[in-house]
Amino acid sequence: MTRPEPAALIDPGSFRAGPETGASWRSEYARLTDEIRIRHYSSKTLRTYRGWVKQFQTFTCSKAPAELSTDDVKAFLTFLAVKRKVSASTQNQAFNSLLFFYRHVLRKEFGKVDGVVRAKRKPYIPVVLSREEIDAVLAHMEPPYDLIVKLLYGCGLRLFECLGLRVQCLNFDAGLLTVHDGKGQKDRTVPLPQTILQELRVHLESLKVLHRGDLDRGYGGVFLVNALEQKYKNAAKEFIWQWFFPAKHLTLETKTREYRRYHLHETNVQKAIKQAVSAAQICKRASAHTFRHSFASHLLQGNYDIRTIQELLGHSDVRTTMIYTHTVKSVTIKEAQSPLDFSRFPTAARKKLNAFN
Repeated sequence: MTRPEPAALIDPGSFRAGPETGASWRSEYARLTDEIRIRHYSSKTLRTYRGWVKQFQTFTCSKAPAELSTDDVKAFLTFLAVKRKVSASTQNQAFNSLLFFYRHVLRKEFGKVDGVVRAKRKPYIPVVLSREEIDAVLAHMEPPYDLIVKLLYGCGLRLFECLGLRVQCLNFDAGLLTVHDGKGQKDRTVPLPQTILQELRVHLESLKVLHRGDLDRGYGGVFLVNALEQKYKNAAKEFIWQWFFPAKHLTLETKTREYRRYHLHETNVQKAIKQAVSAAQICKRASAHTFRHSFASHLLQGNYDIRTIQELLGHSDVRTTMIYTHTVKSVTIKEAQSPLDFSRFPTAARKKLNAFN
């Protein structure tokens, strides 16, 4: 689970030399875009898949798509591991991108992909901040970035999930926050931290003032996903659909020439976090995702069930959640003992063993 290198950072000049065939892949890129959008995958997924297909096209010297084979994929993946020395997660990302390209664009099956040199997978342990370190970071952050970090840590959100929140996602009466279209297009609910409810309400009131001002200036509304605007004509201007963390400035839409509002850009949040971590003199490589790691690790320390943490994080597989067991101290009795010797166990350990009876 090491961070993958962006495909754009791989130098095309290091690919194998060979004559260019001059075959155009324009229609394939168009179909790739269509297939991604049909499945409602994120724009980030589209950029990633297009990036790897472009690298693959360069590697094959623009070979005609109809002539591509599984051997081309094998050679490319081996090249990434041997020549470029990419991480296992990066090589796997390239594999998944090309698998999608072959199946849904070229309408081909990979077949058996063997004989590929696999990049070595290193054990990954997430960076986790202590509660004191989190408080120190927050002390150096200004609104609304401090509130964003409190939700990242307090609810275990991914950054794009937090920035994608709309007003209707927060249910103050029930004390719940609903994440719509999280990773894998999954929805989930998480408890709202009680300690920041008042702060969230104050922020909500400021959004009402901003929204009224936008409407008075002939505001075109927020950007909506998929075909929601066609289905609900006035939704873009309704308050419940407004971003909970709106951008400071309106964006001019080129097609309609209307001014619309987008949410805060992730780079602004990442920059604010980086500056706060530096100001707090935290000697760890902390990012926005570190607060999500800390959320899971602190719940484990609080003896929360791993399945509960899995649901709160929105993980499809509990094995993904299990990585956080490496971030906390083990309190499990590991020394092998005969049941006849249980009386020799410390009192606390004996009570734990008796609980199974």
